[in-house]
This record gives sequence, C-alpha cells and structure tokens, in this order.
Amino acid sequence: MKEPWYSIDNIDQIDSPALVIYLDRVRKNIETLLGMIDDISRLRPHVKTHKSPEITKMLLKAGITKFKCATIAEAEMLGQCEAPDVLLAYQPVGPKIDRFIELIDTYPETKYACLVDNERAAIHIAAKAQLEHITIPVFIDLNVGMNRTGILPGDDAINLVHTLNSINGIRVMGLHAYDGQLHDADFSLRTDRCQDVFRAAEYTFDTLCNEGMNLTLVAGGSPTFPIHAARKKVECSPGTFIYWDKGYQEICPEQDFLPAALVISRVISDLGDTRFCLDLGHKSIAPENPLERRVHFLNATELKFLGQSEEHLIVETPKNQKLAIAEVLYGLPIHICPTVALYDHVLVVEDSKMVDSWKVVARDRKLTI
Repeated sequence: MKEPWYSIDNIDQIDSPALVIYLDRVRKNIETLLGMIDDISRLRPHVKTHKSPEITKMLLKAGITKFKCATIAEAEMLGQCEAPDVLLAYQPVGPKIDRFIELIDTYPETKYACLVDNERAAIHIAAKAQLEHITIPVFIDLNVGMNRTGILPGDDAINLVHTLNSINGIRVMGLHAYDGQLHDADFSLRTDRCQDVFRAAEYTFDTLCNEGMNLTLVAGGSPTFPIHAARKKVECSPGTFIYWDKGYQEICPEQDFLPAALVISRVISDLGDTRFCLDLGHKSIAPENPLERRVHFLNATELKFLGQSEEHLIVETPKNQKLAIAEVLYGLPIHICPTVALYDHVLVVEDSKMVDSWKVVARDRKLTI
C-alpha cells in the first residue's frame, strides 16, 4: 500500500512539536503561481508566510523580482537576499522611520518603498528623509473594506496624493489596496464583492494616471489573487500560496495550491476512555481561531478537541479508535502564517525524508537593524 504524501520515513529523528515543509510541494506551488498570471512582473508576493531566505531565493530564481513584507525584519531579510524591489506594507512611525531609512542605506541594491495613509505621517517620514538627503518612495494605503488602516479611495485619496507630491523627501509611486476581508467560499460571490470594493480604488488610480502620473497599483492577497490576476494593470500580492493551509484550502477551492507545511505532534498521555493529550499547545499552532479550528490531523481526521494550553492539546477519539503513546500525528494548520511565526526553524522534507533545517530568519523582530 502506498504511503500518504505526508509520511516521513525518518520521522523518529524529528522531535515534536515541529514544523515541516515539503520541498517538492513548495516548488509545485511556485510553478502554479507563475501559471496563474500573464506577466511575472505583475507578481509581488508577500513574504509574511514563510519569512525565509531559502524560499525567497527560490522565488528570485523563478524570476520574481518584487516582494511585499510587513516588518522591518522581513524587509531586511529581503535586502540580505538582494531582492530588487521591496514594499513595506506598513506605515512606519516613530523609531521605525529611522530603521527604515537605515535599511535603505544598508541595502542599496534593494529599492525600498513604504505605505502612508495621512499627511502627518508622511511629513515625519519626509523630514527624516531630507536629513539623509534621500527621497523615499511611498504608496498610498487605500482602505477598501479592511477598516484597519488606509484612506478611503476617491477624492480624499486623490487630494492626499496631490499634497504629498508637494513635499520634498518622499515621492508617491503608487496605490495599495488590500481586500483581506473577502473570504467567501463561493468564488462567484467573492468575485462580485471584490469588483464592488475595488471600483473606487480603480477610479482613484485611473484619475491620477489620467492627470499624467505614472503610478503602480498593488492589490489583493490570496483569496482575491485570481480576480486581480485578470486585471492587466494590477500587481498581485498573494502570500499563503507558498505553504497553503486548511483554511484557504476550504475557502479557495478554485486555486490549485498544495498544502506544503505541516505540524508534527505526538501523543504524550492516555487520559483514559477516549481522551488523550498531544504535545501541540498554543506555542505550537496559531491559537487565534476557535479551538476546533486550529489544526486538522490528516491521519486522525475525527478527533474532537476538548482543551488546549501552552504546551498541551487534549483530544477525544471516536469510540472505535485508539491512539498509542508516542504515536505521530500530522497536522495541517488552519492558518499557516502565524503558525510559522511560532517556530525558529522549519524542517525540510524531500523524497519522504527530513533532509535539512532552515532558520525562520524574519520571525525575529530585529535582525541587525
């Protein structure tokens, strides 16, 4: 009988809990990504999922030159990899402005830009830039429904662009619209909602371009990637595609990405009857979802989750199923991005064997800057 795709021959060498990635599936996901868009220059993948120089280099080798990130550490990791073009999808304030400028100075081969959504923050960034005799590229962060940052598209955003273009030290390079609130499993409904929320962003972009500005429009994440990929004037920023997860597997069945990262767990205690304890606590799997929506065990699909603490997960099996002490369970995270951030290393599996260990470099809040 053929072993399941996720089985690891030398699993006895892997302590648990552990995060493992399947290299052949990562390669396949990159191949799938490239096949979903007409022009590779329109790809600006987000690195928040993998936070890894090794994965970044795989993307660079595939011909991708533009990247998006959320932290200074992720931006520095990209600079260390000599990524040509990096957008910090965050508005730097306070000391983060100084760190961002130091990045620009330290990694001159990388073209860095950041987000802004108001004049006051832009003035602070520009003032720091003027002291260093540089001009910082900025993208206007548009609020298209996430309601966490950004200025509403339309006249307010257009006026902000005009205002910022009169300030020395910064230069408006484009618009940024993240529609992460769109999670409809029905692709036609998700498409309709995306069209609705994106209309104002398109109007803003077209109006500014018709005024003679040469701007870039960066839009979307993973759920709306196929929708924005069909827009010839949009740069697309999927991130989860690289490892995929159970959540997006359910929400985005129209996308052919493969789950490429699992958490390894073991049974550590038999609590009697049908209850067992696993070594997969809050520190090992993203805990922001309800208890029943944190992990899906591929080789124990009917487990019921009873409770979780920092180092332990209590489960209940069906009456006809029994787990053994030290039995290995292969867990597919519901949400892979914050799960990766819990691990300082990922173990690399190739040809059903663990062959390497990679440091999750940008998991740290600070590298050198």
